[in-house]
Amino acid sequence: MSRAVIAKDVELGYGRHVAVAASSFEIPDGAISALIGPNGSGKSTLLNAIAGLIQPRAGSLEVLRISDRPRRVAYVLQTTSVNDALPVTVAEVVAMGRYAGKGPLRRLDREDRATVAAVMDRMAITDLANRHLTELSGGQRQRVFIAQGLAQDHDILLLDEPISGLDLPAAQAIDNVIHDEHSRGCTVVLTTHDLAEARVADHVILLSRRVIASGPPGEVLTVANLSEAYGSSLLHIDGDELFIDDPHHHPATMRHEHRER
Repeated sequence: MSRAVIAKDVELGYGRHVAVAASSFEIPDGAISALIGPNGSGKSTLLNAIAGLIQPRAGSLEVLRISDRPRRVAYVLQTTSVNDALPVTVAEVVAMGRYAGKGPLRRLDREDRATVAAVMDRMAITDLANRHLTELSGGQRQRVFIAQGLAQDHDILLLDEPISGLDLPAAQAIDNVIHDEHSRGCTVVLTTHDLAEARVADHVILLSRRVIASGPPGEVLTVANLSEAYGSSLLHIDGDELFIDDPHHHPATMRHEHRER
Protein backbone atom coordinates (compact mmCIF):
# COMPACT_ATOMS: atom_id res chain seq x y z
CA MET A 1 0.00 0.00 0.00
CA SER A 2 1.29 3.45 -0.87
CA ARG A 3 1.86 5.96 1.89
CA ALA A 4 0.58 9.49 2.47
CA VAL A 5 2.59 10.36 5.60
CA ILE A 6 5.87 8.99 6.96
CA ALA A 7 7.23 9.85 10.42
CA LYS A 8 10.66 8.79 11.66
CA ASP A 9 11.54 9.31 15.33
CA VAL A 10 9.36 12.41 15.30
CA GLU A 11 9.02 14.41 18.50
CA LEU A 12 6.27 17.00 18.83
CA GLY A 13 5.60 19.59 21.49
CA TYR A 14 4.96 23.16 22.53
CA GLY A 15 7.63 25.10 24.39
CA ARG A 16 9.17 22.72 26.91
CA HIS A 17 6.19 20.38 26.84
CA VAL A 18 6.66 17.15 24.88
CA ALA A 19 3.27 16.09 23.53
CA VAL A 20 4.49 13.15 21.45
CA ALA A 21 7.83 11.53 22.28
CA ALA A 22 10.05 10.08 19.55
CA SER A 23 7.81 7.87 17.40
CA SER A 24 7.90 6.30 13.95
CA PHE A 25 4.82 5.40 11.93
CA GLU A 26 3.21 5.60 8.51
CA ILE A 27 -0.25 6.64 7.34
CA PRO A 28 -1.46 4.75 4.26
CA ASP A 29 -2.69 6.61 1.21
CA GLY A 30 -6.40 6.51 0.38
CA ALA A 31 -7.33 4.91 3.71
CA ILE A 32 -9.21 5.89 6.85
CA SER A 33 -6.76 6.17 9.73
CA ALA A 34 -8.00 6.58 13.31
CA LEU A 35 -5.86 8.19 16.01
CA ILE A 36 -7.00 6.93 19.40
CA GLY A 37 -5.74 7.36 22.95
CA PRO A 38 -6.62 8.95 26.28
CA ASN A 39 -7.01 12.69 26.78
CA GLY A 40 -3.65 14.42 26.45
CA SER A 41 -2.14 11.55 24.48
CA GLY A 42 -1.06 13.76 21.58
CA LYS A 43 -3.79 13.07 19.02
CA SER A 44 -4.61 16.69 18.19
CA THR A 45 -0.92 17.61 18.26
CA LEU A 46 -0.23 14.96 15.66
CA LEU A 47 -3.02 16.35 13.45
CA ASN A 48 -1.51 19.82 13.82
CA ALA A 49 1.84 18.48 12.65
CA ILE A 50 0.35 16.74 9.62
CA ALA A 51 -1.45 19.98 8.76
CA GLY A 52 1.86 21.85 8.96
CA LEU A 53 0.74 24.05 11.85
CA ILE A 54 3.66 22.93 14.04
CA GLN A 55 7.09 21.65 13.13
CA PRO A 56 8.79 18.59 14.67
CA ARG A 57 11.19 19.30 17.51
CA ALA A 58 13.24 16.29 16.40
CA GLY A 59 13.04 13.59 13.79
CA SER A 60 10.90 14.04 10.70
CA LEU A 61 7.28 13.99 9.60
CA GLU A 62 6.75 14.11 5.85
CA VAL A 63 3.52 14.47 3.92
CA LEU A 64 4.47 12.80 0.65
CA ARG A 65 3.92 14.51 -2.67
CA ILE A 66 1.58 13.32 -5.41
CA SER A 67 3.57 13.18 -8.64
CA ASP A 68 4.88 16.71 -9.11
CA ARG A 69 2.81 18.55 -6.49
CA PRO A 70 2.35 18.63 -2.72
CA ARG A 71 -0.64 16.88 -1.21
CA ARG A 72 -3.42 19.30 -0.34
CA VAL A 73 -4.59 19.08 3.25
CA ALA A 74 -7.96 20.17 4.67
CA TYR A 75 -8.22 20.36 8.45
CA VAL A 76 -11.47 20.46 10.45
CA LEU A 77 -10.86 21.34 14.09
CA GLN A 78 -12.89 19.87 16.94
CA THR A 79 -14.02 23.30 18.11
CA THR A 80 -14.02 26.44 16.01
CA SER A 81 -14.54 29.81 17.64
CA VAL A 82 -16.63 32.32 15.76
CA ASN A 83 -17.29 35.82 16.99
CA ASP A 84 -21.02 35.85 17.61
CA ALA A 85 -21.08 39.56 16.78
CA LEU A 86 -20.08 38.82 13.17
CA PRO A 87 -23.04 38.43 10.81
CA VAL A 88 -21.66 35.22 9.27
CA THR A 89 -24.11 32.88 7.59
CA VAL A 90 -23.71 29.14 7.06
CA ALA A 91 -23.13 29.64 3.33
CA GLU A 92 -20.42 32.22 4.01
CA VAL A 93 -18.64 29.93 6.48
CA VAL A 94 -18.61 27.05 3.99
CA ALA A 95 -17.43 29.39 1.20
CA MET A 96 -14.40 30.32 3.32
CA GLY A 97 -13.04 26.88 2.48
CA ARG A 98 -12.61 27.92 -1.14
CA TYR A 99 -10.40 30.88 -0.23
CA ALA A 100 -7.72 28.52 1.10
CA GLY A 101 -6.54 27.94 -2.48
CA LYS A 102 -7.44 31.31 -3.97
CA GLY A 103 -6.20 33.96 -1.60
CA PRO A 104 -8.36 36.44 0.34
CA LEU A 105 -8.54 39.06 -2.42
CA ARG A 106 -9.88 36.86 -5.20
CA ARG A 107 -13.60 36.44 -5.75
CA LEU A 108 -15.32 33.09 -5.95
CA ASP A 109 -16.18 32.02 -9.49
CA ARG A 110 -18.91 29.76 -10.82
CA GLU A 111 -16.91 26.60 -10.10
CA ASP A 112 -16.30 27.71 -6.51
CA ARG A 113 -19.97 28.41 -5.93
CA ALA A 114 -20.90 25.03 -7.43
CA THR A 115 -18.43 23.33 -5.07
CA VAL A 116 -19.90 25.13 -2.07
CA ALA A 117 -23.43 24.15 -3.08
CA ALA A 118 -22.39 20.53 -3.61
CA VAL A 119 -20.72 20.08 -0.21
CA MET A 120 -23.62 21.79 1.56
CA ASP A 121 -25.93 19.29 -0.12
CA ARG A 122 -23.68 16.40 0.95
CA MET A 123 -23.83 17.58 4.56
CA ALA A 124 -27.59 18.23 4.37
CA ILE A 125 -27.25 21.88 5.39
CA THR A 126 -28.55 23.59 2.26
CA ASP A 127 -31.69 24.64 4.11
CA LEU A 128 -29.49 26.36 6.72
CA ALA A 129 -27.61 28.50 4.16
CA ASN A 130 -28.88 31.88 5.37
CA ARG A 131 -28.90 31.14 9.08
CA HIS A 132 -26.36 32.54 11.51
CA LEU A 133 -24.08 30.09 13.29
CA THR A 134 -25.42 31.13 16.69
CA GLU A 135 -28.83 29.78 15.63
CA LEU A 136 -27.52 26.26 15.08
CA SER A 137 -27.24 23.22 17.30
CA GLY A 138 -23.87 21.65 18.02
CA GLY A 139 -24.45 18.93 15.45
CA GLN A 140 -25.47 21.44 12.80
CA ARG A 141 -22.39 23.56 13.50
CA GLN A 142 -20.13 20.54 13.17
CA ARG A 143 -21.66 19.68 9.81
CA VAL A 144 -21.07 23.27 8.66
CA PHE A 145 -17.38 23.15 9.53
CA ILE A 146 -16.93 19.75 7.93
CA ALA A 147 -18.57 21.18 4.80
CA GLN A 148 -16.03 24.02 4.94
CA GLY A 149 -13.23 21.42 5.01
CA LEU A 150 -14.78 19.50 2.12
CA ALA A 151 -15.03 22.72 0.10
CA GLN A 152 -11.23 22.93 0.04
CA ASP A 153 -9.34 21.14 -2.70
CA HIS A 154 -7.86 18.30 -0.69
CA ASP A 155 -6.10 14.96 -0.89
CA ILE A 156 -5.98 14.48 2.88
CA LEU A 157 -8.89 15.30 5.20
CA LEU A 158 -8.00 15.76 8.88
CA LEU A 159 -10.89 15.57 11.37
CA ASP A 160 -10.46 16.23 15.08
CA GLU A 161 -13.16 14.35 17.05
CA PRO A 162 -15.71 14.74 14.23
CA ILE A 163 -18.60 12.95 15.97
CA SER A 164 -17.82 13.48 19.65
CA GLY A 165 -20.89 14.53 21.63
CA LEU A 166 -23.20 14.79 18.63
CA ASP A 167 -26.76 13.59 18.33
CA LEU A 168 -27.50 10.47 16.31
CA PRO A 169 -28.51 12.10 12.97
CA ALA A 170 -25.48 14.42 12.93
CA ALA A 171 -23.07 11.62 13.84
CA GLN A 172 -24.51 9.34 11.16
CA ALA A 173 -24.36 12.07 8.51
CA ILE A 174 -20.71 12.76 9.29
CA ASP A 175 -19.85 9.05 9.35
CA ASN A 176 -21.44 8.69 5.91
CA VAL A 177 -19.36 11.55 4.54
CA ILE A 178 -16.17 10.00 5.95
CA HIS A 179 -17.05 6.79 4.12
CA ASP A 180 -17.82 8.70 0.91
CA GLU A 181 -14.49 10.56 1.06
CA HIS A 182 -12.74 7.23 1.41
CA SER A 183 -14.63 5.93 -1.65
CA ARG A 184 -13.39 8.94 -3.61
CA GLY A 185 -9.78 8.01 -2.83
CA CYS A 186 -9.23 10.66 -0.16
CA THR A 187 -6.90 9.91 2.76
CA VAL A 188 -8.92 10.51 5.94
CA VAL A 189 -7.22 10.90 9.32
CA LEU A 190 -9.46 11.36 12.32
CA THR A 191 -9.05 11.44 16.07
CA THR A 192 -11.53 9.53 18.17
CA HIS A 193 -12.29 8.32 21.69
CA ASP A 194 -14.60 5.65 20.28
CA LEU A 195 -13.11 2.16 20.26
CA ALA A 196 -15.87 0.96 17.90
CA GLU A 197 -15.00 3.69 15.41
CA ALA A 198 -11.30 2.81 15.54
CA ARG A 199 -12.11 -0.87 14.98
CA VAL A 200 -13.75 -0.18 11.60
CA ALA A 201 -10.97 2.09 10.34
CA ASP A 202 -8.45 0.78 7.82
CA HIS A 203 -5.50 1.81 9.97
CA VAL A 204 -5.11 2.75 13.63
CA ILE A 205 -2.47 4.71 15.52
CA LEU A 206 -2.70 4.24 19.30
CA LEU A 207 -1.09 7.06 21.28
CA SER A 208 -0.19 7.78 24.86
CA ARG A 209 2.28 10.66 24.52
CA ARG A 210 4.06 8.44 22.02
CA VAL A 211 2.90 5.96 19.41
CA ILE A 212 2.20 2.71 21.23
CA ALA A 213 1.27 0.82 18.08
CA SER A 214 0.38 1.53 14.45
CA GLY A 215 -1.20 -0.76 11.89
CA PRO A 216 -4.43 -2.66 11.17
CA PRO A 217 -7.05 -2.43 13.96
CA GLY A 218 -6.77 -6.10 14.88
CA GLU A 219 -3.05 -5.77 15.48
CA VAL A 220 -3.18 -2.43 17.32
CA LEU A 221 -6.30 -2.66 19.50
CA THR A 222 -5.13 -5.56 21.61
CA VAL A 223 -5.55 -5.95 25.36
CA ALA A 224 -1.81 -5.47 25.88
CA ASN A 225 -1.61 -2.30 23.78
CA LEU A 226 -4.77 -0.74 25.23
CA SER A 227 -3.60 -1.52 28.76
CA GLU A 228 -0.31 0.23 28.04
CA ALA A 229 -2.08 3.27 26.61
CA TYR A 230 -4.92 3.63 29.13
CA GLY A 231 -3.61 1.81 32.20
CA SER A 232 -4.87 -1.52 33.44
CA SER A 233 -7.26 0.12 35.90
CA LEU A 234 -9.18 1.69 33.01
CA LEU A 235 -9.53 -1.40 30.88
CA HIS A 236 -12.43 -3.78 31.46
CA ILE A 237 -12.98 -7.02 29.62
CA ASP A 238 -16.50 -8.41 29.19
CA GLY A 239 -16.25 -11.62 27.22
CA ASP A 240 -14.68 -10.65 23.92
CA GLU A 241 -15.59 -6.98 24.35
CA LEU A 242 -13.24 -4.29 25.60
CA PHE A 243 -14.54 -1.28 27.48
CA ILE A 244 -12.43 1.78 28.23
CA ASP A 245 -13.76 3.47 31.32
CA ASP A 246 -13.32 7.17 30.80
CA PRO A 247 -15.89 9.96 30.26
CA HIS A 248 -15.72 9.58 26.49
CA HIS A 249 -16.48 5.87 26.58
CA HIS A 250 -19.56 5.63 28.75
CA PRO A 251 -22.31 3.81 26.86
CA ALA A 252 -24.86 6.01 25.14
CA THR A 253 -28.57 5.26 25.07
CA MET A 254 -28.49 5.72 21.30
CA ARG A 255 -25.43 5.26 19.16
CA HIS A 256 -25.05 5.44 15.41
CA GLU A 257 -23.64 2.40 13.66
CA HIS A 258 -20.21 2.90 12.09
CA ARG A 259 -20.20 1.73 8.52
CA GLU A 260 -17.78 -1.08 7.72
CA ARG A 261 -14.91 0.24 5.68
